[in-house]
Amino acid sequence: MSLTLEAISVVDAIARRGSFAAAAAELGKVPSALTYTVRRIEEELDVLLFDRRGRRARLTPAGEELLGQGRLLLRAADDLACRVREVASGWEVELRISLDALVCFDRVRPMLDDFYRLGAPTRLRFGQEVLDGGWDALLTDRAELAIGVVHDAPAEVLAGGRFAMRPLGEVPFVWCVAPHHPLAGADEPIPADTLIRHRAVAVGSTARHLPPRSSGLLSGQDLLTVASFEQKIAVQVAGLGVGWVPEPFARPWLASGRLVAKEVEQPRPTTALRYAWRSGDRGKALAWWLERLEVARVRERLLAGPVSALDAEPTPGRRRVDPKPRTKAGAR
Repeated sequence: MSLTLEAISVVDAIARRGSFAAAAAELGKVPSALTYTVRRIEEELDVLLFDRRGRRARLTPAGEELLGQGRLLLRAADDLACRVREVASGWEVELRISLDALVCFDRVRPMLDDFYRLGAPTRLRFGQEVLDGGWDALLTDRAELAIGVVHDAPAEVLAGGRFAMRPLGEVPFVWCVAPHHPLAGADEPIPADTLIRHRAVAVGSTARHLPPRSSGLLSGQDLLTVASFEQKIAVQVAGLGVGWVPEPFARPWLASGRLVAKEVEQPRPTTALRYAWRSGDRGKALAWWLERLEVARVRERLLAGPVSALDAEPTPGRRRVDPKPRTKAGAR
């Protein structure tokens, strides 16, 4: 088959230039070479690519279809060549980053601004995970970097020694309930035998291959599982369930009175998080992100919770300052 990338380039040049002679001059070939190439394609496909009547060579409908699809192939080939050169320069073609649900993407966006100012060729792909989902993403090659994995790594992770990890920070939790929920007026600390009679709300683990683990739940308690902390808070604000909420996420709802913090008999310890990556991976893009994560202020910002409207729209000329998360004694 003569339908090579070079042959498509010949058809493209003729279509753009309007004649075999002009295309030959652009490509540095003699016109007869282009005529031979086009004729070979036409014979093999049993179609006419150009209407040669008149002074300009015009594409036939078949020629337009071939060139339309062929140009996609030419662009793909150019992209591939660029990617190969980029890999040779040390930049990854793509860097996949897993964010735990406790890390709000709005807190990552300033890092994106800095990364793209580098002009780096690496494509970024973000995914959100919960509980052991970050470890699972690393183990199954769905991510090269996981920001916010739980502190106690599963045995499957520790066994192979394939991963490196560093502390990210700690997130306190608050046990919350809607003010109109029956438990809002309960005496504190609320015992477990009282809690178990009320529906709990939990964010489900996204791990696909690791054994499921949960945190802060009572055995035998009715459970509603949701996909995010935003969904969890919405359900609890509606009075449809109770449970532990990350303090940075709960803060505005507690301040507005739409959630009430209560002490329970079995407090939940603060959640310690890490960031982890495969120890053998060290491309330039991953190295850049790891270098940024070494900065304490960056790590604190990542765990500061959702960005408020005031944070998202800073006053012109003034530098935005992320509020420091306030903690509640005995909460996680």
